[in-house]
Amino acid sequence: MNRLFGGGSKAPKPTLNDAVDSIDGRMASLDVSLSKLNSELSAYQQKMSKMRDGPGKNAMKQKALKVLKQRKQIEAQKDQLQSQSWNMQQAQMTTENLKNVMVTVDVMKQTNKDLKKQYGKINIDKIEDLQDEMADLLDISSEIQETMSRNYNVPDDVSESELDAELEALGEELEFEANEGESVPSYLEEQVPQFVDEPVEESHKVAAS
Repeated sequence: MNRLFGGGSKAPKPTLNDAVDSIDGRMASLDVSLSKLNSELSAYQQKMSKMRDGPGKNAMKQKALKVLKQRKQIEAQKDQLQSQSWNMQQAQMTTENLKNVMVTVDVMKQTNKDLKKQYGKINIDKIEDLQDEMADLLDISSEIQETMSRNYNVPDDVSESELDAELEALGEELEFEANEGESVPSYLEEQVPQFVDEPVEESHKVAAS
């Protein structure tokens, strides 16, 4: 039965693009017809403008009216085809948008599956425990640093004025010790000879006088 009536055809079904292209082709054909009719009307008008009123001019007028009627019919057909083409283009845009939406939805679904696989392997409780352990270790480190930097020589209650006074006294003590080191002990003073550095000439002058 399918072979007899041609029901077994496997030709691809026309798409919206095919339908739009077909309509555009028909409108192009109508444009050609309109161009011819406009040329005929222009020729009739030129002839009528040169003719006198009478049967010949009336006959020419009837031909021009017939062409004008055909032009209006073709223009009406073209308007219908333009409306159909516009509607199909809108349907095509809607279809494309729906396809894009479906692709986006599929991508989102796959992304959600991947995220669930990744985050499903993470234990939030273990992460919180690690953060708590890290905080405890930081506290212990701070305590160790504080303990290691403690100063046992200087008591906490020593004022700055006391330290200044002690520093000044230490300076005086060092100065005194330096002066003591430059002086000669009393038990060595008698053994140190007294030298008088005088020029030889001066000593002769004193002896001659």
